[in-house]
Amino acid sequence: MRHDPALVEAARQGDIVAVERLLAACRPDLRRIALTQCAAGVDADDAVQESLLLIYRRIGALRTVASFPEWTFSIVRRECHRLWRAMRGQVELPEVDHPIFAYADHLELRNDLGAAIQSLPEKYREAIILRDFEEFSISEIATQLLLTREAVKSRIYRGRQMVQEYLQD
Repeated sequence: MRHDPALVEAARQGDIVAVERLLAACRPDLRRIALTQCAAGVDADDAVQESLLLIYRRIGALRTVASFPEWTFSIVRRECHRLWRAMRGQVELPEVDHPIFAYADHLELRNDLGAAIQSLPEKYREAIILRDFEEFSISEIATQLLLTREAVKSRIYRGRQMVQEYLQD
């Protein structure tokens, strides 16, 4: 993906015109990526739209201009997977090489953590996965799940407590 570093930097700094130009410029590349990353049955255009919205919301959090292509690729890939899971009516754990597992260097602990999360009731599992794996903000989770911010925080807290209890047993 080609990008103008000055345009990305201006967008990162909050220049709304730059953000609009950047989104328009990267849309064809996002669509190309979505066509390769989305599973059968998932509309690539939906993944692109959701990705553009996330880029718009989070461009200010981009750490370095040089990481923009990788950052957008990961957003599109994550949206394709999220839409696929939603289509199937389920939430799945990320792969074992996901950064969240970086601190668990023992395979047994990784498996236990995965089993602990899978054992959670759906409402807690979904909140935990969106927050800790998908890295959504509390507000984004609240919007997606049609809950208040307080309800989301409560579900995350309770879900984490249940995971701890599971791992202690």
